[in-house]
Amino acid sequence: MKNCPNCNTQLNDDAVFCTNCGKQLAQAQYAPQPDPYDHTAEFDEKDISENKVISMLVYLMGWIGIILALLGSNTSKYAAFHVRQALKFVVVETLIPIVLAVGVVVNIIPFLGTIIYGLAFIVAMVLYIIFFVVKIICFFQICKGQAKEPAIIKKLDFLR
Repeated sequence: MKNCPNCNTQLNDDAVFCTNCGKQLAQAQYAPQPDPYDHTAEFDEKDISENKVISMLVYLMGWIGIILALLGSNTSKYAAFHVRQALKFVVVETLIPIVLAVGVVVNIIPFLGTIIYGLAFIVAMVLYIIFFVVKIICFFQICKGQAKEPAIIKKLDFLR
């Protein structure tokens, strides 16, 4: 139980207004929680500005961009962060053809196999489109000098 600071009426702990005088009661202020997937503050501004372009390549060019980033800025922690994130994409995107292969194998079953293959194809295409959109988002985050773990793959704990 708490008391109204204006008229001293006893109120429930969850009361927002006093039931006697109508005064608004003070609410607890909560500090906003920082985004646990935003690592921008961990990097030096000079490192970010010098390695933005090379970091963009990892999302635009796949394996080739990753190799170029590793060769071109092997001392940059910022570029290394984005290389790790891009490697997550590459690993997950490598698994998508396995979904299609399962669909092809199951396709030998009459009727049901065709349906499963069609669903596997649709799922694979949707995943490719989603990954493409997330990579574009990552590209624009690099343009702003941010280092955020990309959506969808940020829950994957490998390559931290």
